[in-house]
Amino acid sequence: MALYGVIGDPIAHSMSPEMHNAAFQECGMDSAYVKFHVKKEQLSQAINGIKALGIKGVNVTVPHKEQVMQLLDEIDPLAEAIGAVNTIVNENGKLIGYNTDGLGFVEGLKNIADEQLEDKSMLIIGAGGAAKAIFYSLASLGVKRIDVSNRTALRAEKMFEACPFDLNSGFLSLEAAENTLNQYDVIIHTTSIGMFPYIEVSPLTIKELKEGCIVSDIIYNPLETALLKQAKQKGARTQNGLDMFVYQGALSFEKWTGIFPPYSIMKNTVLQQLGGQHVNR
Repeated sequence: MALYGVIGDPIAHSMSPEMHNAAFQECGMDSAYVKFHVKKEQLSQAINGIKALGIKGVNVTVPHKEQVMQLLDEIDPLAEAIGAVNTIVNENGKLIGYNTDGLGFVEGLKNIADEQLEDKSMLIIGAGGAAKAIFYSLASLGVKRIDVSNRTALRAEKMFEACPFDLNSGFLSLEAAENTLNQYDVIIHTTSIGMFPYIEVSPLTIKELKEGCIVSDIIYNPLETALLKQAKQKGARTQNGLDMFVYQGALSFEKWTGIFPPYSIMKNTVLQQLGGQHVNR
C-alpha cells in the first residue's frame, strides 16, 4: 500500500484525508492518506520520517509551509517564488516541494470564466500568503493586470518587487478599490473577513461593481459569504473557496500519482464533511 498524508498543527479538522481517500477508492488504487500532527520543533524529524518510511507524498499546511522549504532536496520554481510549499513529492528518496494553492485557485476560476484569464483585469483583496500564491500563479500564466488592495501597502509592494513574472500591478487602499471596482473583470477576496462565525462582515462595499464581473471569495465556511451575497444581488458571477481547496488537492494528487483524480468525487466528499467548522487543510 502507498502511503500519503498531511502535516500541520493543528490538524484534527483537516478534511484532506476524506477527500483523497475517496479519490483513491474511486481510482481503484491501493493507497491511503492520513493526518500527521507535527509541531514546529518536530518538523525536521517528520521530514526525515517521510524518507525513512517511504511515504510517497505529503501535503503541508499551517504553520509549516515556509519553514519546510529549507528541509527539502528541491523546490519547484513557482513554489520558490511564492515562498511556500504545500505539496511534497517523494521521488525515490528525493523530496521535491511544490505549491498547488494558487494553481488550484486558477483551475477553479477557469470553471466560471467565459474568456481567457490573460485578457481580464483583476483585483486581489488582501496581501497575505494566499494572496501571494494566487497573485504569482495568475502572473505565471500571463495575466497582465493584477492590482492589490490591502489595509497597508508594505506587504503588497514587497509582493510586487519579488514577482519574477512580467505584469502591470498597482496598490490601492480599500477606499480607492471601492471607488474603482468598475475597472475590474475579476475581484478576488483572500482574507479571513466574513469567515464563520463572523458571517455578516464584508471586506468592502461593492456598489461600483462592474456588470457581469466575477467575484471570488476563497472562504468556503460559510459557502456564501456576505460579500458573495451582495455580489450576486448585483448580477455578478460568484464563486466560493471550495473549488480552490479541492483543486489544490487534486493537483497534489496528480503530482504524486501522475493521475488527475475524479474532481466531482472529491468535491462532493468535502461538501458532505462540511459541518459549520473552519477547515484546516
